[in-house]
Amino acid sequence: MISATCTHDGADLLKVSRLKDLRQEGSYRSIFPRPQNGNLEAVIINTAGGVTGGDRFATTVSAQQNARISVTTQAAERIYRATGPEPGQMKTNLSVAQDAQLFWLPQETILFEGCHLERSLDVDVHPSAKFLMLEPLVFGREASGEILRSGAIRDRVSITSEGCPIYLDRVQMDGDLATRLTHTAIAGGARAMASLVLVDSAAKDLLSGCRALLPQLGGASMLADNVLVMRLIAKDSFALRKVLAPILTFMTNNAVPKNWRL
Repeated sequence: MISATCTHDGADLLKVSRLKDLRQEGSYRSIFPRPQNGNLEAVIINTAGGVTGGDRFATTVSAQQNARISVTTQAAERIYRATGPEPGQMKTNLSVAQDAQLFWLPQETILFEGCHLERSLDVDVHPSAKFLMLEPLVFGREASGEILRSGAIRDRVSITSEGCPIYLDRVQMDGDLATRLTHTAIAGGARAMASLVLVDSAAKDLLSGCRALLPQLGGASMLADNVLVMRLIAKDSFALRKVLAPILTFMTNNAVPKNWRL
């Protein structure tokens, strides 16, 4: 479990965001590289090396008024075979206060044969705040010849503002995942996908630029004047990262976490 609060001291001459509170338990840890341009950066590390059935992981991040923080992971999260009926659970709660900024940019989640994952992301965004999320998902390691003949994933994302939902998404897949991915209406044989959501008053200004960076198997739309949603699929994780890197650079104004540049 990780619980962190980021604050911003307007009286600070350096005008940087700082860590106010931090609580860590179990195999989840976080490190904080030197801030860039006043933005606090958090890197989550799973010292267990992955997630399997029965595991419970929880992350809570709060960006207080005027604070700016980017959260990423040290490496791709691996979801291993579940040996029993219990799924691995990953729960994330984020809050972005007035005039604050929070970028949730984890690296890929890789599903392995026999995996069983239940994951949720709940976000509360103030109307004047800025929030960007990325969730990349990879179905097996193609370079290793892995084919997902069995597995299950239940994934839910909820973003609200002033108690009203502005983005709700749910994915549920189980059984022979490799065969399901071959269906044209699902992935057309692609084995990697990603969703990006930007909540910002200036989101509409970025729409044309985002579309220009997307491959043929990707799309970007405005759900509201301040909510930009993008989805894309790719052949594998390498192809996915190749597309995501310039998109993140553009959407964050070159404030991409260092781990995404490696």
